[in-house]
Amino acid sequence: MTVAIEFDVAAKTGDTLGEAPTWHPHTGEFFWIDLRRPCLHRLQPESGSVTSWPMPDVIGSVVPRATGGVVVALGQGLRLFDPDSGRLTPLTTVEYGPPQHRLNDMKCDPAGGIICGSMWDYGLHPSGALYRVDATGRPTLLRERIAVPNALAFSPDGRTLYFADTRKGDIERADFDPADGRVGQWSKFVAAQAAPGRPDGATVDAEGFLWNARYQGGALARFAPDGTLDRLVQLPVSQPTSCAFGGEGLRTLYVTTATQTLNEMERAEQPLAGSLLAIDAGVAGLPELMFAG
Repeated sequence: MTVAIEFDVAAKTGDTLGEAPTWHPHTGEFFWIDLRRPCLHRLQPESGSVTSWPMPDVIGSVVPRATGGVVVALGQGLRLFDPDSGRLTPLTTVEYGPPQHRLNDMKCDPAGGIICGSMWDYGLHPSGALYRVDATGRPTLLRERIAVPNALAFSPDGRTLYFADTRKGDIERADFDPADGRVGQWSKFVAAQAAPGRPDGATVDAEGFLWNARYQGGALARFAPDGTLDRLVQLPVSQPTSCAFGGEGLRTLYVTTATQTLNEMERAEQPLAGSLLAIDAGVAGLPELMFAG
């Protein structure tokens, strides 16, 4: 079912590649990135205030940290970031690939670790990988031969991990053991042609449905736990990149967007491209998982 939905502009930041939206459960603040600028953004919803911090390297993602602050993916490694002081502290190097490699999408897991993907920038070669970084900062390789890792998300019980290689187009899933962070065999969850565009970032709502930003498809797709398309929400931009629940009761679905690859005419037709959008999806989200290290 295709639906139109009302939306608000939560922040008009003009991002080249807005990505990695995440709600910090402890502070009630919303973080996201502009991968290409590169910078980290923070929205304080009550005041509408937006703070941006420039980053010293390409920033692939951001996740909340249980003991305070956030973890950011910079280049090929993870660093702790304190928004109060603006201080970056090295955590770990995830991989030692070619200099063209960088980290991309990442999500915290129920065991307190981080699942993160690496890629050759712009997805030019399928040489990336998927890793799990435990609470001590130790990375473990989960799978290889990935072009553009995206759509990382967990089911409400924490026992199913979702993932997509945007270049291939299918959304996959695997069993996840919340006790020790082990990942099982992968299987197809949603076929590439199930919705327009390509699968980008994702989140799961309180009913166990997967919301997926459809890059170059101009929509969010909501998939039922059995993989069927439940809803297609049209957006005023062609390049939504990811989505995450936040706000009071986790009932606001925030959507990051991009302007990259848009020509002058397309930019004029999509004045909200690069903005952080907010919609009422009619369902609540799940509490954001946090890094335990």
